[in-house]
Amino acid sequence: MTMQVLSNPAAGHATAADIIFIEDLRIDTIIGIFDWERKQKQTISLDLEMRGDIASAALTDSIENTLDYKAVAKRLIAFIEQSDFQLVETMAERCAEIVLREFDVSWLRLKIQKPGAVRGSRSVGVIIERCT
Repeated sequence: MTMQVLSNPAAGHATAADIIFIEDLRIDTIIGIFDWERKQKQTISLDLEMRGDIASAALTDSIENTLDYKAVAKRLIAFIEQSDFQLVETMAERCAEIVLREFDVSWLRLKIQKPGAVRGSRSVGVIIERCT
């Protein structure tokens, strides 16, 4: 069995291209710029993709050898529930900083949505990519 890797010329070596993800994590929080948004919690939806190497975890079948997505989710839930940002852009940046710093993730793509924020649309929000 061979592991497929992506070449990373900038780093001078091959790296794993495995993605660990969390999809549609719903969290109630204060978010928005309007007075009514500051008085009641709204539900945001978070999608997160994180680059990692799952080969060791696959070999050992051990959570210690992979990124614990439950721990990431619990940390972001606790953070977002206590936040009161005006902009989803700010929330996205702070969440990305937490994941990159606290979970030894080198790259992530984060999508935060505010369902129903614009009449006639299902959702609005931001998608950011960050790396260390």
